[in-house]
Amino acid sequence: MKFKKIIFFILFLSFTTQGEAMENPKITIKLKYGDVKIELFNDVAPNHVKRILTLSKEGKYDGVAFHRVIDGFMAQTGDVKHGNTKNSFNPGMVGTGGSDLPDLKAEFNDIPHERGILSMARSQSPNSANSQFFICFDTHPHLDRQYTVFGKVISGMEFVDQIKKGAPGSGSVDNPDIIEKITVEK
Repeated sequence: MKFKKIIFFILFLSFTTQGEAMENPKITIKLKYGDVKIELFNDVAPNHVKRILTLSKEGKYDGVAFHRVIDGFMAQTGDVKHGNTKNSFNPGMVGTGGSDLPDLKAEFNDIPHERGILSMARSQSPNSANSQFFICFDTHPHLDRQYTVFGKVISGMEFVDQIKKGAPGSGSVDNPDIIEKITVEK
């Protein structure tokens, strides 16, 4: 009887631990319009999720501009080097920087670029994502398996829709909206 209890306890711990490990982390992006809650896909993009969590916990995204916003397409942010309106905003350079951390190897996956998806921005090199990311306003299958999807808006997409749009074509935004703060759920 004691043996059965031990086996049951080991199985119980195993299932409990697996359930906790499989749960995806969540962050909240505070915009002036309201809070946007995001589930991060640690199971398909663990290195990108780790980067987002690291920079968020360090406060690197706080005050960073949505520097490229194209109506019906996406809102891009995350240039922590040049896009921080609190201490280093450089309009001529915003969108050209990342963080002081090395670029990430692509973690392309099969999650489609649909409304509310978060994906990493990059240059022509697939392995050049660093800190910048974008949130899709609509479905864009031409981005699938070309950019690393790492999360999805689970509430507050109506606030993302209100982010100030940029110039037609380039998406460049004068006097852009910012990420007021990103908090990581514990």
